[in-house]
Amino acid sequence: MVKRFILPCEQLGTASGDIREMAKAHPVDVHVGARLRRRRTALGLSQTALSAAVGLTFQQVQKYERGSNRMGSSRLFEFAKVLDVPVSYFFDEMPSNVLAGRPLAERSRKGGFGETATPFQEEKNPLNKHETRDLVRAYYKIREARIRKHIFGTIKALGAAAHAQVLARRKRN
Repeated sequence: MVKRFILPCEQLGTASGDIREMAKAHPVDVHVGARLRRRRTALGLSQTALSAAVGLTFQQVQKYERGSNRMGSSRLFEFAKVLDVPVSYFFDEMPSNVLAGRPLAERSRKGGFGETATPFQEEKNPLNKHETRDLVRAYYKIREARIRKHIFGTIKALGAAAHAQVLARRKRN
């Protein structure tokens, strides 16, 4: 469950750009914006042409592409229709650090200049595996926090024991 935090500008009713722009853009918004820009440029559309097609100003499109403004589902749907892609296109090739919820800070893990990791790098990340997602979903289906905590402790202990065995083998070799 994602909690929504109210920004000061929402509480005070100030202009949305004032305080909100100072907050750091969420990595998912940055990724979705980059995918929007990639598709727009691949089709040879200007920001002005795209904005006219969806009934916005080109400045709003700029903010979406930078990730400084969040896109609602209906807006994302409109962009997908105009750009002739499924909505899922905007979430394709999401870097593992975004999937893990970490900010885009470590450029060394990427190809540089904002390029996404290679398929081999993505494949190695356990957060990208269906098994991991299934495990997390099953874990949160357990309603009792006490039982979840015991299961979590057991899994941590098993992982630590397996890691200790690997280290012991390396030491012997």
